[in-house]
Amino acid sequence: MNINTPEAGGPYEIKIIGTGTDSVTLHNIWLGEVWVCSGQSNMEFTYNWRKTKDVAADFATCNQYQLHFFKIPKTSSNYPQDNCGGSWADCDSGTLKDFSAVAYFFGKKLNKNLHVPVGLISSNWGGTPAEVWTPDSIVNHTPLLKQWYGKLRNHPNWPITPGVLYNAMIYPITQLNIQGAIWYQGESNVDNYGSYAVLFKDMILSWREAWKKELPFYYVQIAPYKYPVRNGGAYVRQAQTKALELPTTGMVITSDIVGDTNDIHPHDKHDVGYRLAEIALNKTYGLKQFNHFSPMYDSAYIKDKKVYIILINATAGLYSKGAIQDLYVAGKDSIYHIITEVKLEKNEIIISDKDVIQPVYIKYGFDNTRMGNIFNNYGLPLAPFLVRLKGY
Repeated sequence: MNINTPEAGGPYEIKIIGTGTDSVTLHNIWLGEVWVCSGQSNMEFTYNWRKTKDVAADFATCNQYQLHFFKIPKTSSNYPQDNCGGSWADCDSGTLKDFSAVAYFFGKKLNKNLHVPVGLISSNWGGTPAEVWTPDSIVNHTPLLKQWYGKLRNHPNWPITPGVLYNAMIYPITQLNIQGAIWYQGESNVDNYGSYAVLFKDMILSWREAWKKELPFYYVQIAPYKYPVRNGGAYVRQAQTKALELPTTGMVITSDIVGDTNDIHPHDKHDVGYRLAEIALNKTYGLKQFNHFSPMYDSAYIKDKKVYIILINATAGLYSKGAIQDLYVAGKDSIYHIITEVKLEKNEIIISDKDVIQPVYIKYGFDNTRMGNIFNNYGLPLAPFLVRLKGY
C-alpha cells in the first residue's frame, strides 16, 4: 500500500481506519533522511563506553536537532531474517549516551544543513570482520575469499561465520527506503588483508543488490595502530582506497586524529562523523560548498629525472607539518630509500633521489603506524599509498 506523504518534518500521525472499533493511530511519525551506520567497534563506540568529551559537550543541546535513533540488537542468523529487534527513539541526553558517536555527529551535520529530520540506524558489532556482513554465498563461492577467510581467528565475543550478521542485522532492513550507508570497519581483517580488496567491494555491491539501487556508501579508512601483522593495516587501507573505484563511494582519512597508536579506538569521533557528512552533503545532496576532502594519489610521471606525483583534492595547495616524513622510493630491487629531495607545488609532490636512478615504487605512510605529515590547505591529511610507476 502506498501512502501520499507531506513534506519532510513532523511529528505526524497516521490513522488507519478499520471497521467498528478497529481503527489504529500511529503517533510521532517523522519524515526525512534515513542512513544505516554499520561496522565494528569504532562505529559502535558510545559515550557510555568511553566517556568521550566530544559527546558530553552536546548533552545540553542534542535534543534541538531532529535526530532519531534505531539501534539493532546484536543478533546473528544462518538464514536471512524478515524482522529484527529495536525501536525508534528521539535523540536526547539519555539516548545519545548509548548510541554511536560517529553516527550522531554525522546526523547532526546533515540535520543542520539539510533542515530535515534524520533517522540513524545503528547496526554494528565490535570485533567483527567484513565476512559476517557479506552474504555467505559470496564468501563461500569466491576462491580467494574462502582461502583468506581461513586466516581469521575465532573469538568468544563476536561471530566470524560468513553472512550471519548480514542475515540478522542488514537483510531485515533492506525493505526500508534508506538514503545511504556509512561504514567504519577493517581492523578485524588485518589478519587476512590479502582478500579485503575483493571482499569489501563485494560487500558493498551485495548491499546495493539487496536495496536494488546504487546505495551511496561512505566509509572510514582504519587509523594507524600497532597491529601484530607486518604492514597488515597498510594493506587494508590500500584495499579501502581501491574500493573508491566503485561509483558513489567516499572515504575519510583519520591519520591526523589518532593520538595513540597503542589504542585501536581513536577517541575523536566528532571529526570522523563530520568528515563523513561532508562527503554525503556534497555527493548525495549536491551541496557543492561542502568540498573539504583529503588529498589522494591520482597519478605520477617522470620528467628530467624527477617524479611528479599528482594528487586529487589538492587544488588549493599542499603543506607539511615540519620536514616531510614517511615518503619512500625504490628501484627494481624493491629496496626503499627515504626521499631526500621533496617539493610541494600546487597539487603535486615533486621528488628526486640520488640513491635511486630508476624509480619504480613510491610509498607514503605505508606502514601500520606511520601517519605522514602532508596536508592540503583545508588541513586534511594525505591518504597513504603504495604505487608502481607506469612503464615498470
